[in-house]
Amino acid sequence: MPRTSTTSDNSHIVIDTGMAQPDATTIVERKGLGHPDTLADHLAERLSRAYSCYTVQHFGAVLHHNFDKLALLGGASEVRYGAGRMTSPVRVLVNGRAAPLCGGESIPVEDIVEAEVRAFFAERLPEVSAHLDIVFNITSNSSPGAVLTGDGVPDRTRWFNPRSVEDLRERRVRLSNDTSLGTGWAPENPFESFVRELVDHFSGKNEFTLAHAWCGSDVKLMGYWDGAQADIVLCVPQKSRHVASRAEYVRNAETVLAECHRIAGLRLPGAEARFRLNARDVPEKDELYLTYTGSSIESGDEGVVGRGNRVNGLITPLRPMNLEGANGKNPVYHVGKLYNVAAQRLATRLHEATEGHAEVHLVSTTGQRLDQPWRVLVRLSSPDVEVDKVQALVTEALGEFPALTDELVSDGIVLS
Repeated sequence: MPRTSTTSDNSHIVIDTGMAQPDATTIVERKGLGHPDTLADHLAERLSRAYSCYTVQHFGAVLHHNFDKLALLGGASEVRYGAGRMTSPVRVLVNGRAAPLCGGESIPVEDIVEAEVRAFFAERLPEVSAHLDIVFNITSNSSPGAVLTGDGVPDRTRWFNPRSVEDLRERRVRLSNDTSLGTGWAPENPFESFVRELVDHFSGKNEFTLAHAWCGSDVKLMGYWDGAQADIVLCVPQKSRHVASRAEYVRNAETVLAECHRIAGLRLPGAEARFRLNARDVPEKDELYLTYTGSSIESGDEGVVGRGNRVNGLITPLRPMNLEGANGKNPVYHVGKLYNVAAQRLATRLHEATEGHAEVHLVSTTGQRLDQPWRVLVRLSSPDVEVDKVQALVTEALGEFPALTDELVSDGIVLS
């Protein structure tokens, strides 16, 4: 496999060409909008965006913060055919840091957070919105490295307590906050795209879910594909208020399976697709995936940022992945967010340019310039590649971080 290696500024760039195309064998997972881990991811990102928008509006810059350690602790519920209720609240553990002031002007961090948490659940799981226990674990403690050597105050201690936005080092130069990596690949194969579509079909707002009020959003799919056959385990909850009996639950499940086969026929033509729906159900004992809210967060399950879908919306163990939880991270200099988005975008551009498979790995060193990763690894299946054009695409992607921050703050990018 031919390899080209160059150094640009402080970045070492390696381009491999003629790598083997991924074979057809695919294992892929996707968690739907009501899954506790997806809820935690999306809520953390919403908090980051709301805080960022507030500080940009009031101070002209995104102040230091991170909400990427947020967790949801499941409540308790009672479920009956045709009825249900919450009996214990969902606990929202808002863990992280956020600057509480700038230049002496206070920032209503807890007010911002509480308003966003309640609005989020009112939109996503309205049955839960009146049953929330919000716990604030938000500090403004400085990062390690502030060594006291006299009467002066180390600059680092001002990161979360700036006298003005001029105390923000990234106003002068954006440095990576961590030693980490971002990973991206393209293109998706037809099965991966099918998995994304099927989960979104049952967990999002569309004609099917509007017409079937019993369909809950805590959908989860695990699929295996060998290029000709698909084996799929799928969980789709039903909402108890709209299910009057066991027989009705069973009929609804048959409706879900029929819809699965319909979409498989459209997206995987000629392939054999086998589905197992709600595999833990024992209908004769009334042990069913029947919920009050449409999500297991109502009943003991937990959600944690970073345990759900990757930035591209899928969990793909046979593809390159990393363990970073991108949601809720600071959109200015947190590489766990920015490098994953940038790597995915760059991989898509390289795929379009070469018409082959592309992988991108961006590796940072903490304290090094954000636009100069320590290592850049590009792997392409195409054997005939114009290296200069590939390097130009890499340079273009690395120059887009300020614009990428603006997109993240303005909700122009949806993570997972």
